[in-house]
Amino acid sequence: MTALTITNIHKTYDNTPALRGVSFTVSKGETVVLLGPSGCGKSTLLEIIAGLTEPEQGTCAWNGESLMGVPAHKRGFGLMFQDYALFPHKNVRDNVAFGLKMAGWEAEKSKRRVAEVLELVGLPECGSRDVTTLSGGERQRVALARSLAPQPRLLMLDEPLGSLDRTLRERLMMELREILSQMGQTAIYVTHDQVEAFAVADRVVVLKAGTVAQTGTPQEIYQHPNSSFVARFLGLTNLLSGRARETLTGALVATDLGEWAVPQRVSGEVMVLLRPDQVHLAQESGHHLRGTLIKRSFSGNTYRVEVDVQGTALRFDFPASTPNIPQPGETIILSFNPQTALQVVGQLATF
Repeated sequence: MTALTITNIHKTYDNTPALRGVSFTVSKGETVVLLGPSGCGKSTLLEIIAGLTEPEQGTCAWNGESLMGVPAHKRGFGLMFQDYALFPHKNVRDNVAFGLKMAGWEAEKSKRRVAEVLELVGLPECGSRDVTTLSGGERQRVALARSLAPQPRLLMLDEPLGSLDRTLRERLMMELREILSQMGQTAIYVTHDQVEAFAVADRVVVLKAGTVAQTGTPQEIYQHPNSSFVARFLGLTNLLSGRARETLTGALVATDLGEWAVPQRVSGEVMVLLRPDQVHLAQESGHHLRGTLIKRSFSGNTYRVEVDVQGTALRFDFPASTPNIPQPGETIILSFNPQTALQVVGQLATF
């Protein structure tokens, strides 16, 4: 069941378009992540949904009823910021209860609700603590509890993990997904981090310069990016320009590095992605590329290598257990199956 419907939203600041025809939906109980680089319109879109600013064109609707003209405090939405915005002079319990007090909840009912959400976020014994004594992760949980306490119809989270260190962020993104799912909470989550987006999202809306570049599940977007922009933003940078001609089973694509059969039926000038997760070290057999290893870096679980193939730089990640990874300056041979390793991500004229 569709809860939120965003239709053809436009917004301009100082004659510069911030949003241009953005449309998407959020189903009840679904977490949709708005993913994109800084300046792509994510936060502006969140402000419009929250009722903090008005679009010049387009509509927002909840359960089919327009929200246009409905003030922020009457939309029944919750908003959690990156800096948490906790009150330093209030303890944990009073911070969580603040929204309930503003909404006129009866004291005993408010007390029970505060206890419920503190239990939910893993802080059942922390109600009397001063928020200034909390760790970054604990403050994030308190902010989440405060946002969830009034039982918002929609919870909006704006870069909620952005100020945390990497280890804590990776742990909390999984906990956030579990909490939102357990609550059946409808949510919109804003981030520029694709790892975070994929960990939290049921569905992802990728934004580019105020427009929707692609929408889908994390798996759909990672496995089938629809443009070079989306591919590059996801870290899939092995992009080759080529010319395709249709065949009975797909197409033949000629690039500077070779000609290969791909499963998509396309023709003309195209951009092809060589998926890094479908390439292996090999001997000279089958489909392969021969190049020179330029750089090699170790990151615990993987080796990241950069390879020069006929003047084209390609990057790959290999498991740290991979034997016989060449040293910089040495020859490297890469094998792949074109049917799974090569994807046409768009017509060249659109890039």
